[in-house]
Amino acid sequence: MIQAPPVSVGLLRRALADARSPRAPRTVPYVPERAFPWSGPALSLDGPGGVVDLDRTLRLSLAALRNTGGRLRPAPSAGALHPVRAHLLVGPGCSLPPGRYAYDARAHRAHPRGRAPSDAPPGAVVVLTVAAARTVAHYGHRAWPLLLLDAGHAAAALALAADPVDVRVSLDADGGELAAAAGLPRAAEWQGRWPGSEPELPLGAVWLPAEEGPSRCRGPLAAWADLPGAVSPVPQPGAETTPPAELAAARYLLECLAADSGSTWHPAHGPAPVTDDTLRTRRSADPSDLTRPPASDLLAHVLTTAADARPDGPAWAAAVGGETPGLLTTTGPLASGDARPTFARWAAGQQWIGSVGAVLVAHGCPADASPALIRGSHLAAGYAAGVGQALATALGLRSRPIGSWQQADLGAALGDAPGQDWILHGLALAGPADPALTAPPPLSGKEERP
Repeated sequence: MIQAPPVSVGLLRRALADARSPRAPRTVPYVPERAFPWSGPALSLDGPGGVVDLDRTLRLSLAALRNTGGRLRPAPSAGALHPVRAHLLVGPGCSLPPGRYAYDARAHRAHPRGRAPSDAPPGAVVVLTVAAARTVAHYGHRAWPLLLLDAGHAAAALALAADPVDVRVSLDADGGELAAAAGLPRAAEWQGRWPGSEPELPLGAVWLPAEEGPSRCRGPLAAWADLPGAVSPVPQPGAETTPPAELAAARYLLECLAADSGSTWHPAHGPAPVTDDTLRTRRSADPSDLTRPPASDLLAHVLTTAADARPDGPAWAAAVGGETPGLLTTTGPLASGDARPTFARWAAGQQWIGSVGAVLVAHGCPADASPALIRGSHLAAGYAAGVGQALATALGLRSRPIGSWQQADLGAALGDAPGQDWILHGLALAGPADPALTAPPPLSGKEERP
């Protein structure tokens, strides 16, 4: 088992306070995405047979759309940087032969990385990792919470696109077990083993069983974690070998957050049914298209869905304007008055938020939160926002996730003790631009954050 670094609670709390502070990130050169680093043949995912259709699932969740340079994908991402990577642990009953694979989202292909264990559970486990360099280059010390939100969005996209009826999602799986199962070293050892390639940090996993009611006698990662060996990535000539301090800090923080945790596999709750067309067409709307208030019943539907998406996630509330402005929860009003202008100041000064139709926010994660709560709250917030955005698309609403929040102490603003209730994530929501489209389309059939 790969051993993660010891957790420094004080360091994590200082980093969380810094990410929430008004300190502006340093401007650094944009880091272009390097070529896909994994060697081996590129295999199509649409193999014959199999209960788990990996071709469809990944195409509707993580795959880059053609002719977009990789910037447009089904799941949103901070700055359209898409740092999330996927490693496929494929057992019997899938559209790929059993084995370990690295998934190339740009080409929508799988690269073999080794054999499967003899006792691999039927179906597939998708281990989600993040490559932090480009996000850190763009967002500096604010990057690591955004990387967690991105991973949560990716987990939601996979769960929504998957065919199996008993999909399970783990946002607290131990980082060492995830790394061992995917055949990856820890970040500090990556350059020594695979010089010139960028470390990937495992943060969560989605289990796609090939049978209903998967066995609980042994976790889906255990057999893979016991399997030695993995195919190395291709070293990238000229790539950095000593990362800048901010990048090294972000990698270390994310590794610490995933250390010494459990592996709880929750059922994938989401809006059902969501069609393939919904998953293909969901997009982050331009801020100028988000001014029309959504119908109150549709707003309540999206708010309830986001709040119920994760049993271990933060609370959700919605800020609305109009004749009766206020901050609403699923059980009733939380406060009166228009919170949107305040949210605009807190969300990195994005003034368009002050006039948006409605703003849903995930809140919680106090300043003295444990590492497990910091990780879980942000991953679950991203997951819930991803589920909420899919439902909004199905209902004919426009939406845009909001990832950056500074000084967003919601509890203190409402008169409670400071430092106990912070905004982690948001989802701007608006009705359709054309009033003729206010009626939502029927939900039938199974077929970007700034």
